[in-house]
Amino acid sequence: METHIESHGNSNAGTKRKQGKLTDQYPVVKRNRFNGMTEEEVMKRGLPDYLRDSLDIVFVGINPGLAAAYTGNYYTGPGNHFWKCLLLSGFIEQPMTAKDDTQLFRDYNIGFTNMVARTTKGSNDLSKKELEEGGKILTVKMQQYQPRIVVFNGKVSYQVFSKKKKFHFGLQEECVEGTNTRIWVMPSSSARCAQLPRASDKAPFFEALKRCRNYLKGESNTVVDEQKEFVFANLTLKGFPRKSTVTST
Repeated sequence: METHIESHGNSNAGTKRKQGKLTDQYPVVKRNRFNGMTEEEVMKRGLPDYLRDSLDIVFVGINPGLAAAYTGNYYTGPGNHFWKCLLLSGFIEQPMTAKDDTQLFRDYNIGFTNMVARTTKGSNDLSKKELEEGGKILTVKMQQYQPRIVVFNGKVSYQVFSKKKKFHFGLQEECVEGTNTRIWVMPSSSARCAQLPRASDKAPFFEALKRCRNYLKGESNTVVDEQKEFVFANLTLKGFPRKSTVTST
């Protein structure tokens, strides 16, 4: 069966008209993330160290990202789960954001620093020499301030620091050279950590870290097997590109 469709009153039948672009009427306005500052200007900024003697914990990122350098706050990148994980794990009682990093330092005895001070668009912009030099500088800082635990937020920063390819997440056997500072390694709190995409996936590392802190402070009344309580021996995260495993703050 054939179907015939007739066109009535269409003088333009068979003539193709060029469709105008929406942007011809509504020009695209490029959003500025940094309130008029260029990326080059933002990269001249950095983050302060929040360090003092005898902190319970110092979190170590790889280097400041653009968002952190612009705001002047740690772990302020979009989608970073750091602050939510602190709440989920019971480190803090009320929600906090990156704007509260000084309060965390003041009231909770938790500090912040980075392997490398230089701000970049991404950690891939750092040279191997910068990373290695950053590891040496970090060692000196830890020897000076001697926190109870130094936490590497992302495995690559620890690999650079320790020069180890194989290790487990959680509490390490060694201390920072010349100190009694214990070392903790956790997956990056970044939203790019695709195999642990939600804050709830990362919270167990923060929960175990909190228990470890209490144990090292002598607040645990039970005998603790460090290997069972604080080591994630069977967890391996594979297949990450470098920038996904590194936490730029």
